[in-house]
Amino acid sequence: QVQLVESGGGLVQAGGSLRLSCAASGRTFGNYAMGWFRQAPGKGREFVAAITWDGINIQYGDSVLGRFTISRDNAKNTAYLQMNSLKPEDTAVYYCAARKYNTVVRSESAQDFWGQGTQVTVSS
Repeated sequence: QVQLVESGGGLVQAGGSLRLSCAASGRTFGNYAMGWFRQAPGKGREFVAAITWDGINIQYGDSVLGRFTISRDNAKNTAYLQMNSLKPEDTAVYYCAARKYNTVVRSESAQDFWGQGTQVTVSS
């Protein structure tokens, strides 16, 4: 079992930046692919980014490509999402996810563990 706790959300103006963190505990963090998803009010959960344990395979959703960067520090059991040039449409609850297999899969159903989410609000 893996427990995931997100932090770093908040309110920011359009054009600003935030860095989200996802602290993992319970199992060997380094063997898991990690990802970020988001869910805006009234919408489904959307793939944002994911990274394999070795950092070799990284993928981003089309809406964040070039603005967001995912990374991880296996020694700290933590994954990060650096978000730059934020837009009001980035407003959502951001969820960290872990996948037991070391492959990037964009599907929500392919993730094995989830955090509780952190709110990101971007004002115009």
